Amino acid sequence: MKIIEGGVTAAKGYQASSAAAGIKYEGRTDMALVYTEKPAVCAGTFTTNVVKAAPVIWDKEIVEQGGLVHAVVLNSGIANACTGEAGRAMNYYMAEVVADQFDIQPGQVLTASTGVIGMQLEKEPLAKGAAILKENLADSIQAGLDAAKAIMTTDTVPKQAAVSFEVNGVTVTVGGMSKGSGMIHPNMATMLSVTTTDAVISHEDLQELISEVVKDSFNMISVDRDTSTNDTYLVLANGESGVTIKKGTPEYEEFREALKYVSVSLAKQMAADGEGCTKLLEVQVVHCENKDKAVVLSKSVITSNLVKTAVFGSDANWGRILCALGYAGVDFDPEKVDLILQAEGKDDIILVKDGMATGYSEEEATELLSQEKVVVICDMNEGEAEATAWGCDLTHEYVTINGDYRS
Repeated sequence: MKIIEGGVTAAKGYQASSAAAGIKYEGRTDMALVYTEKPAVCAGTFTTNVVKAAPVIWDKEIVEQGGLVHAVVLNSGIANACTGEAGRAMNYYMAEVVADQFDIQPGQVLTASTGVIGMQLEKEPLAKGAAILKENLADSIQAGLDAAKAIMTTDTVPKQAAVSFEVNGVTVTVGGMSKGSGMIHPNMATMLSVTTTDAVISHEDLQELISEVVKDSFNMISVDRDTSTNDTYLVLANGESGVTIKKGTPEYEEFREALKYVSVSLAKQMAADGEGCTKLLEVQVVHCENKDKAVVLSKSVITSNLVKTAVFGSDANWGRILCALGYAGVDFDPEKVDLILQAEGKDDIILVKDGMATGYSEEEATELLSQEKVVVICDMNEGEAEATAWGCDLTHEYVTINGDYRS
């Protein structure tokens, strides 16, 4: 597998574009399009929130029916959630005006929205945006990057990743983009993400794969313990490479690893760009009794507000970590637990050995915790299973951002 430049336009046959449609603000790009002329198999996973936005309901139906699609249109600024029948009609209109540009059916256009809950989209900006998206369509790396920028809300940087691998001398590519900075919680947790591939694969196999991959990527991040109404992870496969991916083959395993790399990379980029954050926090639970238990423990630590504030203050308050493990709802022997701090370019620091504090240096621990990426290893010393979760520190800026989000 080779890490390559780009995002949604990296795979063969895909184009992308952005538009300043005036959805909520004038003068900023707020619509994006991913398009393939050759119809694509699609799969997806969506928010577990009972309150689901109109585009989530639309996409779920298309994905569950196994229909082929040509496009994904996304908007930022307005989430089109809690908007009733009018919102569902406007979501259809967004798909329809894009479909008209390419002489395809609305049901061949997936939709996604992000922004303020409760506000209604309007027809004029959507129609304007659809025309601009068609005009700006390109298969360049820049076009993919522009699409990733157009779906940003409180994000500070665009997020994309791409990889390729070869099968009998033929290149297969997987590339994706995502947005997400707040309302990120490990329960199918991403705001919006679109991944494209030129592999040939059935709907059933693709859906099974991404449902598996999401467990170790988007389901393992948390910024603020809030699960969005709009969480959407879509994968399109247009088959342009001609390489068929079937279960039980080496190609299938390579494709799985490519999908996993892209989704994990996007998930980590979102965690690192959490609203107001200054550090990426990675929690590894190792030597655990089983995988499910390791997942629960790692999520418990990554979602602890007390752990997150301690990381913000570069305070090696290991008691908060052990406490978060303890209330996770699974059983373990606290007198077997080791807690270790890691940071790039620094020596590891063992904070806790067999459930008790070691003679570590507070000054060295503070220096390590001041790095841009901090890794906490929770060694349970009871088995061979492991899991990794990603999050960030909780800062004053997070409160500032969310105190006036609607304005």
